[in-house]
Amino acid sequence: MSGLRSAVFYQDPKAALAWLEKAFGFELAMLLEDAEGNVAHSQMEFGDSYVMVGQEWSADHKSPKSVGGKNTQTVHIQIDTDLDEHFARAKAAGAIIDAEPQMQFYGDKTYRCRDPEGHIWTVSQTVQAVSREDAEAASGLKITGWR
Repeated sequence: MSGLRSAVFYQDPKAALAWLEKAFGFELAMLLEDAEGNVAHSQMEFGDSYVMVGQEWSADHKSPKSVGGKNTQTVHIQIDTDLDEHFARAKAAGAIIDAEPQMQFYGDKTYRCRDPEGHIWTVSQTVQAVSREDAEAASGLKITGWR
């Protein structure tokens, strides 16, 4: 199966697994543990996708919590259910809200939050079909490759 997957690293991956389930409704699909019970690898499913959740394991594989909150990527979650309900669930689970739900020029409603270790998650629900021309007019950007 072709596709693109992301991996995120945590100081406490077991706590992250529980939080991602509670906040976003992800489901644990795979968990590999070593003899001491440490997470060697895990996968959490959401729709047809999954994210790999792991423990910090090298100088280049760190949680934002270990590097002053810095991120080099964000993970995007595309949902087809009510975004406001999803937002409320994440907020109730302790998500740190970076951006409240708002409409975007491309027809999606989005919010952005951080998990307890500082990973940035953007959640989006398409609520309106928007043409490339309308998106360009609303944003002031020249857009190539609109779908």
